[in-house]
Amino acid sequence: MSVIAEIIDTLENKIEKLFVKTNCLEKNNQGLKIELAQAIQIIQTQSQEIDALKSQYETLKIANALLGSEDNKRDTKLKINSLIREIDYCIAQLSD
Repeated sequence: MSVIAEIIDTLENKIEKLFVKTNCLEKNNQGLKIELAQAIQIIQTQSQEIDALKSQYETLKIANALLGSEDNKRDTKLKINSLIREIDYCIAQLSD
């Protein structure tokens, strides 16, 4: 009987250690989930900032070209032509 009792005690100790490890892993998993959510939030914020900066860059490029810069003159002409076509289309729609 003594051998069986020792085996049972050993099993109980191992099961208890497994429960402790499981709890530790679950806490670690929760921490990682929180960290991941924070990282995703940071990435989204930075992505929005990048989009805003790209828009500002394009605006500054066009403004610079309008001031006489030779670098972006072609792009500016294309943009102006596009805007003129849109205005003409709007005027045509209003005339109908």
